[in-house]
Order: sequence, then structure tokens, then C-alpha cells
Amino acid sequence: MVDAEAMTARRIDARARFLPVGDSAFAVEFGDRIDPGINALVHRTAALLTEARPEGLVETVPSFRSLLVHYDPLSTSAQALQRFIGGLELEDEAGQAPPRIWRIPVLYGGEAGPDLTEVAAATGLSEAEVIALHAGTLYRVYVQGFLPGFAYLGDLPEVLDLPRRTSPRVRVPPGSVAIAQRMSGIYPVESPGGWHLIGQTPLRFFDPAQSPPTLFAPGDGVRFVPVDARAHAAIAEAVARGRYESELEGGSA
Repeated sequence: MVDAEAMTARRIDARARFLPVGDSAFAVEFGDRIDPGINALVHRTAALLTEARPEGLVETVPSFRSLLVHYDPLSTSAQALQRFIGGLELEDEAGQAPPRIWRIPVLYGGEAGPDLTEVAAATGLSEAEVIALHAGTLYRVYVQGFLPGFAYLGDLPEVLDLPRRTSPRVRVPPGSVAIAQRMSGIYPVESPGGWHLIGQTPLRFFDPAQSPPTLFAPGDGVRFVPVDARAHAAIAEAVARGRYESELEGGSA
């Protein structure tokens, strides 16, 4: 497998491998690890296929390091579609800045982040150091899944790399900001969950009445901004009244 950092613009078939998945799908695999460069190639390939709409293509499903391609076997074959995909050319995007960087206000610790003290003890850091590390990282939206609007945000600083909780919670409040392994995430709705809860944001990340229904898109950047209880309450009220615009670095959305 070609290292993503060493890739230059070339045909997809020179850097990926095709793996069969049943009789109407196959995977285009770009690597064997979670890596921003590899993930950028996955989403760029998906975008090119959406634009080109080759005959027989049904849909694509991106993951961290591969793209699942569903096709209609009555309209095309895996071999024909793989030849089409293999002939596409990509520019590497690993060194490029995210197209959008969202600023997400977070109230850390206390009732908003009941696991912050535990995380600090497990990592040998103070709570303030955990907050500074978490908020000081620019995250990439790798994929969305598990719940509508739940984005897997990487890469968490290595010192904060902790396994999931041994006892998952039955109910995690919406807006909970959490970490597990090298990922951070925000629960968009109330649900069970096994990640460590370190804060809470009043923003909404999934609204089926909106287009698109999710705030984030793959490839976006996310930066967490610590706020105090008063600011958190004010933002929550503005969100409830429909008067809050999610912030992007350089201006509002």
C-alpha cells in the first residue's frame, strides 16, 4: 500500500485496491489506518463519482479509509465500474486546510462533563490541562454515523487516548462532548453511549427539517471553545429561540 504522505497526483488504481463485497458492491480501499490524507482521498473519490454518475452506480458509502460502492448488476459490472474508478485522478489533500472550521462552545466539567475528573486522573493531568488539550486541537470530521449527525472527530492528542468506559451509560444527554481512544464526538440526540463525557454544548447537530440535516460535513474542521456557565446558558437560550448562528472561523455560517 502506498503511503498517503508520499502520494502525488496519479490514477486511483495506482494507489487503491478493489475488494468484492457481495454480488452488487465492492470496496475501494486506500489504506490500512486512520489517516487524514487517506480519508481525504476517500471523500474526494466519493465526490467525483457523485459528479460523474457512471452508469449502474447506485450509491457510495465512505468510511475512515475505504469507499463502499453499490451498483446495479443489471446495468453494469464490478469490472466496468472499477475500470472507470481506477482511471480517475486525484490530487492529494492531506496538507490542505479544511474547507470550513466550526467553532463549538463547550462548558467543561461538573454536571456538563461528569467524566472530566476521571479522565484527568487516568491521564495524570489536571482538569485544566485536559480542557486545554482538548480545546487546543483542530479536529477533522472523518465520517458520520452511529447516530444521525454524530461525527467522528480526529485526532485526539495521544495523552488523552483512553478506552471506552467499561460500563456504558443507558442515557447520554444531547450535546454531550465525549472522547474515546483517539476520537472526540458530540452526541446529537439522547442515546446510550460508552464514551467519556467531558463537556456539553447547547448547539444542535441534526435537524431533519433542514437541508442538509447535519451541521458538519466530512472533511470539515472542528475547534472546541471553552465557555463558562453564563455564556453556555445564553447560547442555549438563543438556540432555543432560533437566534443563534453556528460560528465558522472567519465568520458565521
